[in-house]
Amino acid sequence: MKVDSKKIDGFLVKLLTRVGENLRSDSIQKMSVATKKNRNDLVTNFDKKTEKFINGEIKQAYPEATIVSEEGYGDLVKDMSGLVFFVDPIDGTMNFVKRGDNFASMIGVYIDGEPLIGAIIDVMDNEIYHGGKEIGLFVNDKKIDDPKNLPLVEGLVDVSAPMALSNRFSVQDVIKKSSGFRVYGSAGIIFGHLLTGKEVMYMSYLAPWDLAAGRVMCEAVGMSVVGIDDAPLNMLKSQVVIVGTQKVVSEALETLKTR
Repeated sequence: MKVDSKKIDGFLVKLLTRVGENLRSDSIQKMSVATKKNRNDLVTNFDKKTEKFINGEIKQAYPEATIVSEEGYGDLVKDMSGLVFFVDPIDGTMNFVKRGDNFASMIGVYIDGEPLIGAIIDVMDNEIYHGGKEIGLFVNDKKIDDPKNLPLVEGLVDVSAPMALSNRFSVQDVIKKSSGFRVYGSAGIIFGHLLTGKEVMYMSYLAPWDLAAGRVMCEAVGMSVVGIDDAPLNMLKSQVVIVGTQKVVSEALETLKTR
């Protein structure tokens, strides 16, 4: 299946620009908040509204595509054949509800299982990270240079709060070897930091829509994106993922206790 990467990239930028405008307007309107799996797993009326809007635009522009999305308005996707869009309408819903910033919207595009184009909007800063291996990476219209391949000792790391607090996989040993530890509560925000060299590693349990866009772009700039056992990623299931510079991921895999 032949697709135009640059055309898809342009489509995603225009779409997320509209999403950002809508969410910045929505953030001052009445919000309805519900819980999903637990009291800290939130969903709002704007998550659902945004997903419906994004999915509708994708289906209109690419009717042959299938969609994997968080709030249940996508397709039942059983394999990665053809053109597959992954949609996270609001990544960092807790931040959206409690803080009003540090949240993102993300779309990742794959073709026959291979990463193609990713796009993430930092909604309140109005910055769109977008692109892929074929066309390069950009923040809005500015090209992103490949981040330096720094070792663990020279960079900041981000680990999900539950994983760090419980010391799962002895991840605190990795944190102690780094320059410092940060938590942002949004994969989309963290992927932007990784792409621009502000941090050197991210480790978390990620659903497909949490990972898809960031994986495309991080791999495009030479970063490693691997499962906890350095196993191949399955883009249709949730999994523990390590993303970072090649040096850092190699160090992390040697340090973490996975058995």
